[in-house]
Amino acid sequence: MPTIASTLSLYSIPVVWFTTWYPHAWALINIQNSIGFTNVQPRNNVARLKENKSLSPQFVARVERMEGAHANGNEILPMWVAGVMAGNMAGLDNTTLNKHALTFIALRLFFNYTYINQGSELRGWFR
Repeated sequence: MPTIASTLSLYSIPVVWFTTWYPHAWALINIQNSIGFTNVQPRNNVARLKENKSLSPQFVARVERMEGAHANGNEILPMWVAGVMAGNMAGLDNTTLNKHALTFIALRLFFNYTYINQGSELRGWFR
């Protein structure tokens, strides 16, 4: 049975990958349910949301922030993978790596929540 002293930090890589993709999946569901997702120009779906005057500006902004959280996650993912791999290859203490991995996952989830649900400039600075 794995313990905190085993190389659990390696499992954080797919978990962090999940934290980068669930905001995008959530945005796609919102797009599909509101105006219908089109795969002809998939990167244009958020712009199509903006053009639709029957949708509230708050809804459109929230979907945009979901896509922003996704993009931010994709930007940090390679650095996270490299850091975890380097730490394990260098033989750093597994307990320390595991604690940092759990902390990072928790902070990514908190970041996504804050990013998606922010509505003011102050909360924007908070994230």
